Amino acid sequence: MTKNNACKLFVGTSGYSYGEWIDSGFYPDGTHSSNMLNFYTQVFITTELNYTWYQMPKAPAIERMCTKVPENFKFAAKLTRTMTHEIKKGVWQKEVMLYRQGIEPLIQSKKLLCILIQLPPWFKRSIKYRHYLAALLDELAGLPLAVEFRHDSWAEDKVFSELERRKVTLVSVDEPDLPGLFPRLDVVTNPNFFYIRFHGRNAGGWRSGNMQKQFDYDYADRELKGWAATIKTAMMPEAVAGGIFFNNHVRGQAPKNALRLITLLLKGKHR
Repeated sequence: MTKNNACKLFVGTSGYSYGEWIDSGFYPDGTHSSNMLNFYTQVFITTELNYTWYQMPKAPAIERMCTKVPENFKFAAKLTRTMTHEIKKGVWQKEVMLYRQGIEPLIQSKKLLCILIQLPPWFKRSIKYRHYLAALLDELAGLPLAVEFRHDSWAEDKVFSELERRKVTLVSVDEPDLPGLFPRLDVVTNPNFFYIRFHGRNAGGWRSGNMQKQFDYDYADRELKGWAATIKTAMMPEAVAGGIFFNNHVRGQAPKNALRLITLLLKGKHR
């Protein structure tokens, strides 16, 4: 979707292969997991690739996926956890090389929206981790990058300035108001691209260790209207494009909320 100020928006969900989305009515009864992407692309023009966080992407599989989606469809690919959550000294540089090889078909087919560097809650702003993140960004240079912090120690102007210098996108996160979590911000550090992830505001289930509880949240209309106003006034004027993804996948809440936000963002477009 495109607004009058020419900011191109890509709105979708964090992953698409969820059996519970059949029960919620998003996918037709009897839909096999192998056919979910086909149905998904009839509704949305982008998705986050979750599996690339769990395992290193392989070029043949990525290439096959690219052939199954429309020409205008884009993927945001998560960086594999061996470079964010399971870092091993002297090994992670090789992991970067393998990752680059794996996602090459996304680049060649022009279907790469962004690489999502999703950092863990324990990744606090310290000299050690500042140096590591700088080295990681250097190794990934030349790719469209977005960094998601999960610890509030990174919510500093110095951090935002460095990301801006590098033209790396700061991921805006919507999550519960809990001590230590990165706050909800509308800071745009990259004029080419902004990125928002909606995790839900389930404070009670956030630290339960159970993803079904952590991401079980249905956004109220007033919450989505608030974000729609922020996106229109504070973020879209500052960037050429933006990616917006809903990660509250439980019970099909993500696609429902994403479609509602699209409606709110389009409201008043032709006035």
